[in-house]
Amino acid sequence: MENVHRGAGVSLWRQIADLLRGEVLSGRWPADTALPSESALSERFGVNRHTLRRALAALAAEGLVRSDQGRGTFVTSERLAYPISRRTRFSEIVSRQARAPGGRLIASRIEPAPVWLADHLKLAQGTPLITLETLSVADGVPISTARSWFSAERFPNLVAVYAETGSITRALARHGVEDYVRRWTKVRARSAEPAENEKLALPRGATVLVTESLNVEPDGTPLHLSLTSFAAERMEIVIESGDI
Repeated sequence: MENVHRGAGVSLWRQIADLLRGEVLSGRWPADTALPSESALSERFGVNRHTLRRALAALAAEGLVRSDQGRGTFVTSERLAYPISRRTRFSEIVSRQARAPGGRLIASRIEPAPVWLADHLKLAQGTPLITLETLSVADGVPISTARSWFSAERFPNLVAVYAETGSITRALARHGVEDYVRRWTKVRARSAEPAENEKLALPRGATVLVTESLNVEPDGTPLHLSLTSFAAERMEIVIESGDI
């Protein structure tokens, strides 16, 4: 048994958190591996499970570990840094970090533009829009799921091209769009919905970072609006202020 120091002026759970943090950061517990069970760790440190759980909760709040209900506590993978700037491209961002990007088509449909989408895309209300539902991965690990809207008249083959390439940038290029930029991005955090837990392979109670963004051509013509839910435990958003 590895005793912690009672009466040392530092709470027991904090001492345990410090010890486990050092082991995680040193590589003793590699990414995506499970820590020993709660009973094993309680025995190791000579404390009850309530004290141990406070230590694990502190590490989870720091993003070092995650708790998967019914499976145990796992060391989190290195987070993907996701810059938000005038030129935001998922494939480029992932590739620069030595990971393999991928995009998968979940569903698509054509529907009339409601008022709020028509306003953002500068189209008449009721204009047919392509709704594209996608899943983006890095090294096969789900990073985000998104819904994006495009003019069906302007981009008639977008669904087929995206299904072939897994890239919105390439699908737009096939329709003559050589470049586009990010007009604006809004970010908020919330608990993942059941469908997001399933698509992103997240445990119940996980957090997602939700971005709403509008991409436009260099002359300001709106191209598409997207609502994207990112697995918060796998990535961090970086605001590149010098490029905005």
